[in-house]
Amino acid sequence: MKILILGGTEEARLLADRLVAMGHEVTTSLAGKTVAPVLPKGSVRTGGFGGADALARYLREEKFDRLVDATHPYAAAIKANAVRAAEAAEVKLVRLTRPEWKEPQYAFWKRVASAEEAAESLPKGARALLTLGNTGLDVFLARTDCSFVVRSIEPPEKPLPVNATSIVARPPFYPQGELALLQEQGITHLVCKNSGGVQTEAKLQAAHQLGLPVFMIARPELPPAHEVPTIGQVIAALRLS
Repeated sequence: MKILILGGTEEARLLADRLVAMGHEVTTSLAGKTVAPVLPKGSVRTGGFGGADALARYLREEKFDRLVDATHPYAAAIKANAVRAAEAAEVKLVRLTRPEWKEPQYAFWKRVASAEEAAESLPKGARALLTLGNTGLDVFLARTDCSFVVRSIEPPEKPLPVNATSIVARPPFYPQGELALLQEQGITHLVCKNSGGVQTEAKLQAAHQLGLPVFMIARPELPPAHEVPTIGQVIAALRLS
């Protein structure tokens, strides 16, 4: 089969490698926001499509048999476009979504619906580690009564104010390193998305060990799709179609 993977995650790369090894013709589409990403096997396309209609046209013109959405759980716009495009192009869509993290017993999680709610909920004087990427930070940085450590794969898009520090680092992260970071930076609160997966879970373990509150931003609402949690189930769904 000829398969288009909307990628940018570790799962997408591993899926592409598996499908290529099985003999399928695979193209992985990357948004192009990460410098020097680890590339999957098969063909790679970089850059956005320009909306659902353009993605549908690409699927038809390139004669893809299947579409796999393996983007980040919070990539709401491309996920919605994938559903619309697959319907318009009459191409089978499978969405690969890693399971959410589960709150450990006796942890201090505050579940919030948005970054705005998280920023509003931080107490005065908090020093928060933000692991939300390099964009959409303004609602936090406006809290001049708090301070922040912003950790992201790419540097923040805008210069940070005096109450914020940038750490550029790429996962995977490990418990001892995360524990040291929280202690050395004097972190009092952790703010993150419920991305799931093992590569960035260690920060939650470290926060739990130190008894730190975690502001957990909920996943976005998505249009219905054939959704599975593992690479193996994606492959099974593609075969059974």
